[in-house]
Amino acid sequence: MTAQKLDRQEAFSGTRPAGDIPDRLLPYLAVHIPGFRGPVAVEQFKGGQSNPTYLITTASGRYVLRRKPQGSLLPSAHAIDREYRVTSALAAEGFPVARPLHYCTDESVIGTAFFVMEHVAGRVFWEPWAPGLTAEERSRLFASLNRTIARLHSIDPARTGLADFGKPEDYVARQIKRWSEQYRASATERIAAMERLMEWLPGACPRQSGAAIVHGDFRLDNCIIAADEPQVAAVLDWELATLGDPLADYTYHLMMWFMPKSERGAGVGSLLGHEHDPGIPGIDAYIEEYCSLTSRDGIPDLNVYLAYNFFRIAAILQGIVGRVRDGTAANRNAALMASEVRPLAETALRFAEKAGT
Repeated sequence: MTAQKLDRQEAFSGTRPAGDIPDRLLPYLAVHIPGFRGPVAVEQFKGGQSNPTYLITTASGRYVLRRKPQGSLLPSAHAIDREYRVTSALAAEGFPVARPLHYCTDESVIGTAFFVMEHVAGRVFWEPWAPGLTAEERSRLFASLNRTIARLHSIDPARTGLADFGKPEDYVARQIKRWSEQYRASATERIAAMERLMEWLPGACPRQSGAAIVHGDFRLDNCIIAADEPQVAAVLDWELATLGDPLADYTYHLMMWFMPKSERGAGVGSLLGHEHDPGIPGIDAYIEEYCSLTSRDGIPDLNVYLAYNFFRIAAILQGIVGRVRDGTAANRNAALMASEVRPLAETALRFAEKAGT
C-alpha cells in the first residue's frame, strides 16, 4: 500500500493544542517580561523539527516560547542559549529577527531551559516555489532572500559583540567532523554513500572564503514573510548559527535547486520541477546577484560545497530520525524523514563525483 504524500503546507502550518501549562510558567513570565499579563492561551507550532516552539497569546500581546526537547540529547545540539545570543545581537543591528525578550536557565520552570521572543506576524511558505504568489511577487521574494543572507554575511561579528561566537577557521573541516560524529551517534542503518562521503570530504575541503556570521539553515521555510508584501520579516531557527565560511552557508541555501524530491513530502522542500515557474530566478543569476552584493567574483569549488552541504543535511535529518528512536522528536511527522537520508547522501555523492572524487 502506497503511503499518502504529506501536504507540507497543511502539515507544518499553524498550531496544535499544547497540553497543560506548567504552573510556574505564567507567574515566571509575568515577573520577567515587562507588561506580560493574562489570561493566557498556549499552543504548539506544528512546524520545526528540533526545538519545540509555542505560541503564547495573552491580554498583553502574543509571544513565542522556544525550549529544548526533553530527554537524552546529542552533544552540542538544541543550543537555544546560542539562538538567544545571536538573535539579540542581530536585533540590535536591525537585522530581521524575532526580538528576544528573556532567556531562562531555571529548568524547574518548565523542565528545560527556554527563551521567549516577540511574535512576528506574517506567512511561512513550506514549499520553496512559494505557491500562490504572482511571478512579480515571487521574483521580489527571491530577491529579498538573497539580500537578507548577503546582509547577514556582511555584518561585522566584532561590532555586534559576536567575535567569540565561534571559531571561523577551518569551519567546513570542523563541520564535517561534527556531523560525521553526530551521524554515527544517530545512525539506524548503514548507507554506503554516507560512508564514502565521510572518507572523501575531510581531504576535499575548499579554502576558507572568509569569516562571517552564518545561519546554518537558511531557507524559505525558516523565514517569516510579511503579510502584505513578499519581503523577509524575520529569519527563524538560529540553532546552528556560528562564525564560519559564508560560502558554505550560502551554498546550503542553494540546495533547493537540486534537492531530491520527496515521495512522501517530508524532509526539505525542492524546486525540482518548478525551476522555470514564473518569477523564480535561474541559479546562475541568483549566484551572480549574491556575489555582487558581497563583492565576490564567484563561487569556486561549488560542487565541493554542495557535496558537503547535502552530506550535512543528510546527517541533520538522520539526527531527527535518531530522536524518533529515542522519543525526543519535536515534530509529529519526524518519523517520515527516515526515507529522506539516503537520497540526500546519494545527491551529495554525485556532487563529490563532479568535483573529482
